[in-house]
This record gives sequence, C-alpha cells and structure tokens, in this order.
Amino acid sequence: MDNFSNSRRDFLKKAGLYTSALTLTGCRTGSRIAQVKTPREKPNILWITCEDVSPRLGCYGDELAITPNLDKLAGEGVRYTKAFATAPVCAPSRSCLVTGVYATSLGTQHLRSEVKLPEKIKCFPEYLRAAGYYCSNNYKKDYNFIDVNVWDESSQEAHWRKRRPGQPFFSVFNFVSTHQGQINGSDDDFETNYGSKLEPGERHDPAKILLPPYYPDTPFVRKIWARYYDLITFMDKQVGDMLSQLEADGLADDTIIFFFADHGLGIPRFKRTLYDSGLHVPLIVRFPERYKHLSPCGAGEKIDSLVSFVDFAPTVLSLAGLPVPAYVQGRALLGSQAQPARRYVFGASSRVDEAYEFSRCVRDERYKYIRNYLPHLPYIQPSEYCDRAEIMQELRRAVAEDELSPAQKLLWAATKPVEELYDTTADPHEIENLVGHPEKKAVLERLRKTLHVWMLQTRDTGLLPEAEMHIRAEGSTPYMITRDARKYPQRRILAAADLVGKGPDSIPKLIRLLSDSDGVVRYWAVMALDALGPQAAPAAEALEGMLEDTSPNVRFAAAGVL
Repeated sequence: MDNFSNSRRDFLKKAGLYTSALTLTGCRTGSRIAQVKTPREKPNILWITCEDVSPRLGCYGDELAITPNLDKLAGEGVRYTKAFATAPVCAPSRSCLVTGVYATSLGTQHLRSEVKLPEKIKCFPEYLRAAGYYCSNNYKKDYNFIDVNVWDESSQEAHWRKRRPGQPFFSVFNFVSTHQGQINGSDDDFETNYGSKLEPGERHDPAKILLPPYYPDTPFVRKIWARYYDLITFMDKQVGDMLSQLEADGLADDTIIFFFADHGLGIPRFKRTLYDSGLHVPLIVRFPERYKHLSPCGAGEKIDSLVSFVDFAPTVLSLAGLPVPAYVQGRALLGSQAQPARRYVFGASSRVDEAYEFSRCVRDERYKYIRNYLPHLPYIQPSEYCDRAEIMQELRRAVAEDELSPAQKLLWAATKPVEELYDTTADPHEIENLVGHPEKKAVLERLRKTLHVWMLQTRDTGLLPEAEMHIRAEGSTPYMITRDARKYPQRRILAAADLVGKGPDSIPKLIRLLSDSDGVVRYWAVMALDALGPQAAPAAEALEGMLEDTSPNVRFAAAGVL
C-alpha cells in the first residue's frame, strides 16, 4: 500500500508541511535512514512523558535546572529544539499523539469530552499490537474520546515486564509530578511529597529565579517558580529510575527512548495559551548502538527543524517498520518512511472546563500568527479549577493593586486582539504584537493564508459550536460529518467566522447572514456582532429576531449579545 498517496501528499503540500529539503541543522539527513525488515529486528520503544513542562532543562541551556539524568539522555541522544504540542492542554494533545490526527479534525479539542472516533481511525498502538508488539501504558490516557481497546494493559502497574519473553514492546510511562496541581497547596504538603525527597543542593533558591517579563516580581511568584524547578528535578529522578530499570533488565541496547512533555508549564500565560510558553516542549530521542542507523544525528547533537505532536504516531510506526495509514495527518520523523522537514506547525485553543475559547495558530521557524475567533472574551476567564490555584490568586491580587507593568497587563486585558503576530527570534516572550507593522505585512498575509488553508484541509470541527457538533454528529462522528457538505458547509462557515473583528463596515453583511440557511453561519454572524460591542447597535432589531431562531446555539448567542 502506498501510504503517502497523491491525496495525502497534496494535503501536506497545501498545508505547507513540506520544505524542499531536510533542514536538520547540524545533522546528517537521508543517509542514515534504513528499513526495519524482520520482526526480530523490531526495536523496543519507550515513551517517558511528563506533564506541564517547557524546555526548562539543563540540556536546553537553562542554568537553573538540575536535571542530570535528562542531560545525560540528551548527551547520548538527539535533542529537538523546536518541538510543539498541538494544543496547550493535556487531553487534546494526547488525542493527537495517540492517533496522528489533529484533535480539531476528530472533534476532541475541548477539555474534557467523550467523542466517538470513526471506525477507520485507530490509535497507533493497535497497529503495533497487531504486528506482535506488547503495548503498555502507565497510566494516564485522557484522550477525550470514548475508550477503545488500545493497550494490552493501561494501569499504574502496567510495565514492559509483563510481556512474553522476547516480545518487542511499546511502553509509555507518564509522570504527573510536574502537573500544575503539584505546585499548589501548603508548604508542609509540598515538603512531604517532594521537597523532602531532594538533597539540599537540589533545591532552588527563589531569589535566583529568572522570571519572564510578563510575570510580576513578588516573593510568592518566586516561591511558586522555585517549586516548579524543584518538581522538574524530582521528575528527573523518576526518569533516572526508569532508565535504571531498563538497564537492569538488559534492554537498554534494544530500546529507542523518547522523552517529552505534553505542553508548557502549568501556570498562567503558559498552559492554555498558544504562545510558545504553552506549546513548546522538550523532545529527546535516544538510539542504542544497535539502532544508530535510524538516528538522523550523532549522539549529543541537536535538530532545529520544526516537529509537531501529529508527527509522533507515524514516527513510531515507521520505526517499527509498519505502514502509516493514509488518514494520518502528520509525517514520520524517523525510520524507513521519514519525510522532509515541515515548514509550519499548528496549534488550537478551545474550551477548557467552563472557559470558552476558539483560537488557532501557525508558526514557522521564526514567526507565530494567532487568530482569535472570540476576541471579545479575555485571555483569563473565570475557571473554578484555575482560580483555586495560589499563583492565580497572587496574580489577581497584583492586578487589583495595579502592580503590573505594561507587558504584564497584556494577559489581563478585557479583550484580545483579533490577530497576533510575533517574531519569536527577536521577541521570544511574544510580547510585541507586529500586526499593523507595514514591514511585516507580507509575513502576516502568508501566515494568515497558511492557517486558513490548514483549517480547511483538516476540516476544523471547532467552527461548529460544541453542542451543535454533537447534534450534527448523532449517529455518526464529528470527523465524518465534516466530510459531508450538507452537514458541514465549511467554506461558508469559515467565511462567516472570518468576519469576526472586521469592524462596523461589516454590519450590513452580517445582518444578511442572519438569514442564512445554515444555523452555524447564523451563529457566527451573531458572534461577529457580539465582538463589535456597542458598535453593533444598528443590528439590535435584527438580533432580537434571532431570539426565535430554530437553532438553540443561535438563540443563546443572540440573547448573550442583547
């Protein structure tokens, strides 16, 4: 079977996922790619994952980080410097990781939900199991879709040690020690669970923390950041223990090891945002001597080309010598089916708990473009879980007492820009929005168009209000209905959504769209009027008529505006 069919190649090219050649800075290219031919030669593959960690590790140049085990792993492996999650929260990211399909294509982008997968889309461990692999997961799944039989075992006791003698394995171990929940709570609890398990020289002095410019410099903020660094050191010890188990079992020479995080740090302006602070993750891959021919680089080298979570599933299948299904939206980084470096990575921010959001982004090696489709909603919305966190309470106190600098106030604005553009090289903290800068017009237009094409090509289900998505998918799946023009007239819907933020000159067109035959087009016309605020007053009478609309989503949206 040709896994990279013309249709799949066309999709990848149109979405801008190819460049003309591999751009693996400091690394060799195709000469090291080889095919795994027999079951005897299939490598074991180990994923060591952690939660809520940006690349704040020693091997990534962070001088405050104490991460000797990960630094050693990076010295023996390949360090990817531009790896990105497809969502800034866990469940949508994990949905993409385990399927090789964007959460926005599956309808799994909202946290949390239980979406049905179409029959043809499998979680990639299912293909590994069919090929003779033992697949274990320890233990978090959180895939946002209705549970399917993915693993031989998924539990806190799951381990490669339960496989048959000589059976190749794919095992996942996920460490929750760095999750945002661990930095909150009393000092006594933190010391009991984590601090007491570190040596004095492994603790981090709050006074030495280098805070990003968008964080206020207060003693409590410094304490929270020092805790995070302590948790990263604790997690590093867990990684060391896992590597020791592999060595003790005599499997280190037969196992390819991946280490990565599910998204950025679990504090405000990191997790839940589409900035690099929310999407940029560490990624280290170690190849034992037996499989050095599969490595794109020598030990200790780095790769600067872009990597997306959507690439992980096809990469594992390629390393195992298995075909990559045509529906997979990523591309293999390694193995016999390795593809050229991608030009862009994409991200999506959607509902998290009770906080509604709909933003999309595209990034090349330098520039980041964000399109906010709900600009009338603030970045920071009320959220019971997040608002319990002491760091959030401290930041809200600083806001209330007017202690923030201009850069720190950006996150707390009452509204968002419709569009954001950042030069991540000159402005790595993504503070200066370049939209409106004449010299960046060509970059803005290129990335705007690229994101538009990606949303169309991947059939972004987020254009459907969440309730409407489930209504239209009854008896089917969100993925499948977006391929039915009767249930999902995508171009008309996206054209209506693109009117959000266009200014009062768009009001006559928006009023006309309130009579469109499709309820979602009408919904986006209402949302565009909502984003105009008081400027939408000329449409008040038309909006009152929408209170009787046949679509409940339109009625609710119109009531909210009025």
